[in-house]
Amino acid sequence: MKINEEIRVSEVRLVGPEGEQLGIMKTAEALDLAYQKNLDLVLIAPKAEPPVCKVMDYGKYKFDLAKRDKEARKNQKTINVKEIRLSASIDDHDFDTKVNHAKKFLQSGDKVKVSIRFRGREIHHSALGAKILERFKETLADYGTSDKPPKLEGRSMNIIISPAPKKD
Repeated sequence: MKINEEIRVSEVRLVGPEGEQLGIMKTAEALDLAYQKNLDLVLIAPKAEPPVCKVMDYGKYKFDLAKRDKEARKNQKTINVKEIRLSASIDDHDFDTKVNHAKKFLQSGDKVKVSIRFRGREIHHSALGAKILERFKETLADYGTSDKPPKLEGRSMNIIISPAPKKD
């Protein structure tokens, strides 16, 4: 935004500090009026005909904008994606341990990416990996849901589980 002497047009439509219309006047007159009130002349609509300027405290305006942005950032929730890796030949106890880790992640509001990496000839038995991922998804049905079936990408098969909405 251009302020005070940075405004290089001959005439402007002036809006007062309270939002009242002060009419069309020369830029120099508008600048004098702003200086008399100890405020700044700010160009708010440069494309209008004639351009629109407002008399305001520019420092306070910038401070309020920064405060509003900070408040908006404070209220937004970031979602992390945690990854859990399994193998095609995982044992029951190891499977249960991984499920418990995934439960903790989902309860804290994070998404969970579960992947199985196929080594060597295991890639020929990718259906076995899909069964393990489906079993993993069914075990976590109370804690989260997956919108897509297991997907094979290269030598690994993935599934993403999103946390279930919290019940009040």
